[in-house]
Amino acid sequence: MQTAPKKVINGWAMYDWANSSYALVITSTVFPTYYTHVAPEQIRLLGFTISRSAFASYSIAASFLVIAILSPILSSIADYKGNKASFMKFFCYLGSLACVAMAFMDKDHVILGVFFSILASIGYCGSIVFYNAYLPEIAAEQDQDKVSAKGFALGYVGSVLLMIVCLAFILCNDELHLGWGAWPARLSFPAVGIWWAGFAQLTFRVLPPSKPSEQRPEHSLVTNGFYELGKVWHQLIHYPVLKRYLRSFFFYNMGVMTVMFMATYFGSDLLKLPDTVLISSILIIQLVAIGGAYLFSLLSAKTNNIVALGCLIIIWIGICLLAYFTYTAFQFYVLAFAVGMVMGGIQSMSRSTYSKLLPETKDTASYFSFYDVCDKVGTVVGTLSFGFVADKMGGMRNSVLALMGYFVIGFVLLLFVRTKPKT
Repeated sequence: MQTAPKKVINGWAMYDWANSSYALVITSTVFPTYYTHVAPEQIRLLGFTISRSAFASYSIAASFLVIAILSPILSSIADYKGNKASFMKFFCYLGSLACVAMAFMDKDHVILGVFFSILASIGYCGSIVFYNAYLPEIAAEQDQDKVSAKGFALGYVGSVLLMIVCLAFILCNDELHLGWGAWPARLSFPAVGIWWAGFAQLTFRVLPPSKPSEQRPEHSLVTNGFYELGKVWHQLIHYPVLKRYLRSFFFYNMGVMTVMFMATYFGSDLLKLPDTVLISSILIIQLVAIGGAYLFSLLSAKTNNIVALGCLIIIWIGICLLAYFTYTAFQFYVLAFAVGMVMGGIQSMSRSTYSKLLPETKDTASYFSFYDVCDKVGTVVGTLSFGFVADKMGGMRNSVLALMGYFVIGFVLLLFVRTKPKT
C-alpha cells in the first residue's frame, strides 16, 4: 500500500496534539499536585483506609482495567462495522467532558473528582485504541516509524503549549497573591477538555472511513471481540517474532506506563518537592521527548527497531536506579531529563514496531486491541504493584526497584526477538 496524502497524515497526527494535553496536564502535572494538596493522607473508602498515593495508584489501575475489558468489544464492532472514527469520537468526547467535570473537585469532593478522572482516563485510552489502529491503514510499512514519531512529537509540542498557559495562571495567582485560591488549577481541567475536543475536529475532518471486514462475525458483536482476541492469541503461534515481541512489550511497557502515571506522586509525596519543581520537571520531559522520539527513530533506521528498543530499555533500567537514589530537586531534574530522552522514543518505537510485525490483515483493530489489552493489563499490574509496595512494603522507593525488575525482564525477553537485518 501507499502512504496516505500529507493532509491525512497531518490530520491523524493532530490527534496526538489534541489529546496529549490530557496526558500532561491531568495525568502528569496539575492534577497529581492538586490531588496531593486537597486529598487527606489517609482516604476511607468502602470500609478500607488507603494511603493517598496508593489510592491514586489504585484509581489509575481501575480505569485501565475498565478499558482493557471494553477494548475487545469495541474493536470487534469497529472491525466489522468499519466505524473506527465513530468510536474514536465517542471516547474523545467522553474524556473531554469528564475533564470539564473535574473542576468540581475540592477537599470535600475528592472521591467524586477521582471518579471523573477515571472517566477521563477511560475516554483517553478508549480513543487511543482506534487512533492507533489507523496507523497501518494510512502509512506504508517503511513510513510507519516516521509517521508514528510525528504524532508523538506533535503531541509533546501541543501539550506543552497548553501546560505553559495553565502554569502561567497558577504562578501568577501564587506570586502576585491574586487570591483566586485553587481555581487556576481547577480551571486547567476544563481547559484540557476544550483543547482536546476542539483540536480533535482537525483529525475527524480528514480521517478516511475505515473499511468493514469482509468476514462476518462468528458470534454476537458484544462477545465476538473476546473470541477475536483468542483467535489473535492462537494465530501468534504462526508469527513467533510478533509473539516474542509482545511478551517483552508487556513487561517493559508495564514499567514505562507506571513511571508516566506515578512520577509526580513520587516527587510530591516522597521527596516533598515544590509544585514549581514538579511541573517544570514534567515540562522538561515533554520538551526533551520531542528530540528523543526522532533520535531513536533515526537509530532504528540505521540498525533496526529491536536494537533501538534494547538501547531504550537499558536506559530505563538506569533511570530506575537513579530514581532510587534521588533526594534533591537537582537530582529530580536530571531524572526528568533522562526520562524525557526515552519516554517519547520507547512509546513511538513500540507502536511502530508492532505495526511492522503485523501480518497482512484488514482487521487491524483486532490486532491493535490485543496490543492495547497488553498495554492496559500491564498498566493495571504495574500501578497496582507500585501502590501495594508503597503502602505495605516500605514506600515508593522500593516501588521503583520493583519497576526496574519489569524492565530487566522485558530486556531479557527482547533478546529472543529476531528480525531480518536491514539491507
